[in-house]
Amino acid sequence: MGCVHGKCCSRYPSSSNGDSRNFGEVDPYSLQRKHILTERSLEHVSVPSYNFDLKYSVLTQRGYYPDSLDKENQDSFCIRTQIQGNPDIHFFGVFDGHGQFGTECSNFVKDRLVEVLSSDPALLDDPVKAYHSAFLTTNTELHNSVIDDSMSGTTAITVLVVGDRIFVANVGDSRAVLAVKDGNRIVAQDLSYDQTPFRKDEYERVKLCGARVLSVDQVEGFKDPDVQTWGDEESQGGDPPRLWVPNGMYPGTAFTRSVGDSTAESIGVVADPEVSMVQLTPNHLFFVIASDGVFEFLSSQAVVTMAARYTDPRDACAAIAGESYKIWLDHENRTDDITIIIVHIRGLINSAAGATDGSSGTVLGPAITTQKGTSELSVATTGSEVYRSVRSDLSDLRSCQYAISMNRSPAIVVPSPTSRRPLEVLI
Repeated sequence: MGCVHGKCCSRYPSSSNGDSRNFGEVDPYSLQRKHILTERSLEHVSVPSYNFDLKYSVLTQRGYYPDSLDKENQDSFCIRTQIQGNPDIHFFGVFDGHGQFGTECSNFVKDRLVEVLSSDPALLDDPVKAYHSAFLTTNTELHNSVIDDSMSGTTAITVLVVGDRIFVANVGDSRAVLAVKDGNRIVAQDLSYDQTPFRKDEYERVKLCGARVLSVDQVEGFKDPDVQTWGDEESQGGDPPRLWVPNGMYPGTAFTRSVGDSTAESIGVVADPEVSMVQLTPNHLFFVIASDGVFEFLSSQAVVTMAARYTDPRDACAAIAGESYKIWLDHENRTDDITIIIVHIRGLINSAAGATDGSSGTVLGPAITTQKGTSELSVATTGSEVYRSVRSDLSDLRSCQYAISMNRSPAIVVPSPTSRRPLEVLI
């Protein structure tokens, strides 16, 4: 793919601290058993109440921006084990900052969100409620901090392990994906769904709050602004629908939820997360949490397939980050910041969630009931038990909080055909 800044491009990018080793020629492990590519030891934590282990690694890579070679990495991550001193509760999160003060925003949120969540005495009783409260509290604290978040903010994709359940809270267009053993296959199952105007529910929500939803070509007069259909992200990701104030040329955000971005809080970009829950079973092999720098050109299935080739999550992180970096430069003259956490689930023997059918490896689970405003939805599912609890009724839709990104690249996401939603919860 040629050379960048006078240096030949190898399969793997340099580390985010500027180290430029030739990764293609080194043993990935040092004598101290620290992985050279990720520069981390393999981390390990036990979940004693269910007698299984989590082995994990993380890699963050600063993007390459030819017009801004000193641009810092605006991604950040947080891994916190034994929340509230409980050996069964662990937190993993990736935060993708955007805007002039995106780095400050992502660092603030990755520190404060887990602190607020940890301090909630109701965390064990109602993790979903605690998650919503923590996101909204952190958003308010960011507004009131010394950081100028008027045109800056961060997305947040987080996973909370509570015993043999995982709770996933998402704001923005980063993503969490679960690897599920299905017979002889390993299938990617999305645990979060990118929050963009491509989604009909999100489009309608921000329109109710007064947002103009237009692509850049429509704003600049090259396309008819009255045509409010854009296809899908795979075909239209290069010029996606964006959010604009009624009489201005800002903020132009291509996603509909974020933490921060106070200027955009009048057109619908909320900090309230969508939350899903999965009861873990022996068929669940690992989960991936990553910024959209990974998923810009790689599908969920492609990421899971690549990660499944490696027994060590450090190798998997390095391979996926390297492939993402390469594909970015194949398509554009720059890359986004890239951050990825991979968590292997090892030794889980049994689960109360359901029983394996013995033929295809599919887990048969009980009915799920989730409350949505004044209506209740009960759905019996097969596969991983996933529900989305988007605690936003119609009154919430009109409260209108928002997010923006003047400098954010458009999302070009290729959704995996094998990872459809097991159920749809309508707002």
